Amino acid sequence: MTSDDRGSSSISPGEEPRSSISGEPVDDPVSGSTKTRTKPKRKQLPLWQETILLLAVALVLAVVIKTFFVQAFYIPSESMEPGLILNDRILIQKVSYWGGGEPERGDVVVFKDPGGWLPPEDSAGPTNPVAQVMAKIGLYPTGGHLVKRVIGVAGDTIECCDDQGRLIVNGEPIDESAFVRRGGATCDGPMPTNGACDEDWKTGPIPAGHIFVMGDNRSRSADSSQKMCRPDETECVPGEEFVPADLVVGKVFVLLWPADRFRWNTRPDVFEDIPDPS
Repeated sequence: MTSDDRGSSSISPGEEPRSSISGEPVDDPVSGSTKTRTKPKRKQLPLWQETILLLAVALVLAVVIKTFFVQAFYIPSESMEPGLILNDRILIQKVSYWGGGEPERGDVVVFKDPGGWLPPEDSAGPTNPVAQVMAKIGLYPTGGHLVKRVIGVAGDTIECCDDQGRLIVNGEPIDESAFVRRGGATCDGPMPTNGACDEDWKTGPIPAGHIFVMGDNRSRSADSSQKMCRPDETECVPGEEFVPADLVVGKVFVLLWPADRFRWNTRPDVFEDIPDPS
């Protein structure tokens, strides 16, 4: 055997030369042509496994989004008319209240029932198993929540009313005519009866970490004003009219459905002129 024989490779006819790098062009001394070794195909998961994996990722993302960013709810009553009506679908965002942020006057918020504000049927939530799963991941409204507008925050004093029937917050009357339904009453005060306003009520200062909320449909809303103790009540517990701010889930930012009523929800400018509590 010569030195040339020892330095050469033995290749059978039709055999592809080996290459140390996949995809590297090599010469075939038998045919005299140049060939490229094909990279081995990457093994793919079966379709059913890919489907399960994608569903798992989607569920995790949905739970994360519901927990930290956005959640769906519906309007359970007529208490927020005319702006939000029964069965409207809304989205709330939670970012505004990150890092110790709290609701501001004029925000429309969704909050958990502070206790006894809702009848049992409204607190139960969905009973259908599919709806229950969807509620867990934020794709279906859950029960036990209310939607109201923030009228006062910690330290505020609220009273009814000036000579135009407007609520007074920290001594400043607020014109809510653009979004409040008086229901035949002569003022924007709470729970009017037979068109007459309860002009003798006053509440506050609101305790730290709490808010005072009212529905826009003032004559048809179970809200903070309904929980206030009246002079002739003997079993009322003072303070139940205030909602702990940590029960607030988020702020309504869009009316999503029905499509012909779609709109962004923003804080009315009239609340910007309210002075801080003295």
